[in-house]
Amino acid sequence: MSSKSDGIRVWLVERGYDNRDLIILKYATPEGNRVYRKEVASQALETVTAAKVVSPDDLGTVEDPDVRERYADEVGRMVNNRDPDEPV
Repeated sequence: MSSKSDGIRVWLVERGYDNRDLIILKYATPEGNRVYRKEVASQALETVTAAKVVSPDDLGTVEDPDVRERYADEVGRMVNNRDPDEPV
């Protein structure tokens, strides 16, 4: 599931912007029930990859069943179309 012994692989499911010029990246587990959120200043954004391995402690819970389903669907698309380290 992951390349690091204590990490969980999550896949990019959403990318957005806010009014503070931050880019918001969301990566989810394959089931869509856990999410990793990262905010990055647009000037500091490095290469965004299809997946990353994160600590389970950094994952939040996705409560909304519709969002969970959407995330799971998007993870499925990413898994089928991208390598984990591929830039997106």
